[in-house]
Amino acid sequence: MSLAIVEFMEKKGSVTDTDLQKELNSNFGETSFRELNRELMKLELAGILRVSRLTKGKRLVELIGKPTIN
Repeated sequence: MSLAIVEFMEKKGSVTDTDLQKELNSNFGETSFRELNRELMKLELAGILRVSRLTKGKRLVELIGKPTIN
């Protein structure tokens, strides 16, 4: 799922977490908010994307780096 998130972000640029979840639901079936948060946290810790708060209950997801394969 992480790869799908990165590919979507490369196409769209910055998106909200709800828009990203809708995209994942259309590709993978029902994706829970918990699963999305787990994947976003992994990618954020790897330095690939950044998640920041827009308003209460809405977050902005931005791609900041390319994934590297070791």
